Amino acid sequence: MIQAGKRSQAANAEIIGEQLRELGAMKLDWRSKGVPGAAEASKLAETAWNVLAGDLPFPVAVLKQTALRHNSNWMQRFLAATGVSLAPHGKTTMAPQLFAQQLNDGCWGITVATAQQAIVCAEAGIRRILMANQLVGAANIAQILSLLRSTPDLDFYCYVDSASGVGLLAEALRGYHDLSLNVLLEMGVKGGRTGCRSIADAVTVLHAIAKVKEIKLRGVAGFEGMIHGASQAETEARVTAFLDLMAEAFMLCRERQAFAHEAEAIISAGGSSFFDIVAHRLKEMRDPGPTRIVIRSGCYLTHDSGLYDDGFPELARRLPRDLAQQLGSLQPGLFIWSCVQSRPEPGLALLTMGKRDASHDAGLPIPVLRGRTGSTETTPLDRQWQIKQMNDQHAYLHLPEPADLQVGDLICCGISHPCTTFDKWRVIPLVDDNWSVTGAVHTYF
Repeated sequence: MIQAGKRSQAANAEIIGEQLRELGAMKLDWRSKGVPGAAEASKLAETAWNVLAGDLPFPVAVLKQTALRHNSNWMQRFLAATGVSLAPHGKTTMAPQLFAQQLNDGCWGITVATAQQAIVCAEAGIRRILMANQLVGAANIAQILSLLRSTPDLDFYCYVDSASGVGLLAEALRGYHDLSLNVLLEMGVKGGRTGCRSIADAVTVLHAIAKVKEIKLRGVAGFEGMIHGASQAETEARVTAFLDLMAEAFMLCRERQAFAHEAEAIISAGGSSFFDIVAHRLKEMRDPGPTRIVIRSGCYLTHDSGLYDDGFPELARRLPRDLAQQLGSLQPGLFIWSCVQSRPEPGLALLTMGKRDASHDAGLPIPVLRGRTGSTETTPLDRQWQIKQMNDQHAYLHLPEPADLQVGDLICCGISHPCTTFDKWRVIPLVDDNWSVTGAVHTYF
């Protein structure tokens, strides 16, 4: 891998620092939901705003700092134990402040899915960007090539899975005679998303790449997160079989000397559910050359209270027992507080949040705490308390009929699938364990 020199690294750190200072100086006001009034982002701790005191307008999404710190440390220990690298998927948060934290934690780079996301990262000072997607569309390709020309120290990668896709990139590169483009050969599964379905398909793409000197093959990639079986065992077996297909394609590229010669080769998979299987299986490859295994989990930092929390025991089960005990569990870090606005009938409460505020694509929000404005006391909720439906601005909370829940009371919900909650908030307050605001994170979707 061509590494940036010390001067470039220092310059990039300064760019990231300047971006963080600009974000901290941003003025917040009522135009962002969840913000009660005018304030400077970097001085939020001085406001003494507190969720339980009712200082913030509801609903409000918050990030718990202790959970972020815990999960960051968890992943650092996992990477150290397995020897793989991490390029977390930036589409989860689209928050430069969190990207900066992840890079400080030792992440190899940041993953994106679109040209716009890549530009956000580059403008924030990120200098290694993996676009885990096909780069197509004349304007999108032009944006990336212009970005590479204006940012010569940018280490950028995108996927290819067809000769046609290679052809589109080759045609665009003719207008940029001074540039080359790093690509990863993407493998996929039948019925899944993008990616070559077979080794024969991969060979066709390799032939196309070999004809274009400006396109540099740097590795092989894929995504196993969409693979499902009739049981957990069958799912894990199918994931393993797909990783073996990726490894076969990778070794074929190595045998054909198809990788660009100046750097290590990359093999990348690993969303937020099976990155442990990826780390274990790909480490078993008998690869004679310099190789970097890159996982791309984007949701580890905030975790959740649904999709990933439910799947975590299986991930822990698959780890070596001593490592699982050393690591412990990930902690939910993203929550949405709302008010009870109506108690129209026994066993039902309507909350002041809905689809505009919380993810609903992988399960509805999970009530975890209740509180009362002005009191610092909170009460944990069990699974008898359930959100069973949401409209744009309403959530239907079903609860035990004897429960003393009043209009104006507060309900804290964990979410399932952080990716589709972050994109609903321009500003998300950071809070301590007492739910006092200590800062804010800005998102760019």
